[in-house]
Amino acid sequence: MEVVRLSYPISIENIEFPPLAIALGYFDGVHLGHQQVILEAKKQADEKGLLSAVMTFDPHPSVVLGKTTKHVQYITPLSEKVKIIEEVGINYLFIVEFTPEFASLLPQEFIDQYVIGLNVQHVVAGFDFTYGRMGKGTMETLPFHSRDQFTYSVVPKFVLGNEKVSSTRIRHLLSEGQTIELPSLLGRFYMTSGVVGHGDKRGRTIGFPTANVGLYDEYIIPPTGVYAVRLKVNNRWYDGVCNVGYKPTFNKESLTLSVEVHLFDFNEDIYGKEVVIEWHLYLRKEQKFAGINELVAQIEKDKQNAISYFVKNRQSS
Repeated sequence: MEVVRLSYPISIENIEFPPLAIALGYFDGVHLGHQQVILEAKKQADEKGLLSAVMTFDPHPSVVLGKTTKHVQYITPLSEKVKIIEEVGINYLFIVEFTPEFASLLPQEFIDQYVIGLNVQHVVAGFDFTYGRMGKGTMETLPFHSRDQFTYSVVPKFVLGNEKVSSTRIRHLLSEGQTIELPSLLGRFYMTSGVVGHGDKRGRTIGFPTANVGLYDEYIIPPTGVYAVRLKVNNRWYDGVCNVGYKPTFNKESLTLSVEVHLFDFNEDIYGKEVVIEWHLYLRKEQKFAGINELVAQIEKDKQNAISYFVKNRQSS
């Protein structure tokens, strides 16, 4: 997949793109609704003898447009989004820098420069996609703005459980710690990447060594508590439990959120390694214990609950 970064004003005078079928959208999460749009672009490309493309924007428009809710943390930060779209088998990914100047383009200017100008022959977008200044361009105005230079497909609302599958719905579930609900919307478990750093090494003294994972900033981190997780390191997956929190038993006044994973049947040095956490089941809220013995007993209980979950999950899949 070729990744092309575009900014405003667009400068592609000396670049000629092949005829394209393009999916337009922000695509945070690349959830099942987004996948419908992207796969439709791929299908149209195959049917019409075109190459497939996706256009996304960075950063999230809310950061630039002065919205009250600014999405500065993402279900899929840009690097993750690129990986997922590449796995779908798309030929081109256009990443447009979202700036106030770009946001002020008239709908016709956006279509002329960023669609027709890229040799797009077919456009695919969701029913609620908007473009141009103040979102005045919609899928209903697209035929007018197309100047008969391309055809288009509108992908209808994707609904699950009588509710639209959306990034907002996924963010809400994440904020509630309901990670087990996410595969039905994302098509996969929620994942975050980071690097294993040095913690206070207290876990190993009580028989539960942990990997202290420094997550990359752009991810939404599930709320404090204990989760059944899988962790990918050195291209292998391991089952474990993860504590998100401030370790109140030891740190009465800690202000630093830590993400620590204890892996079952694992005894390797992974400091400095890049890892992926796959979030499965929320087990319990974070709590303060009276002493080490009480904490150790609870961690053992968490471990057994997580093992039971993974055994049951594998039997049913």
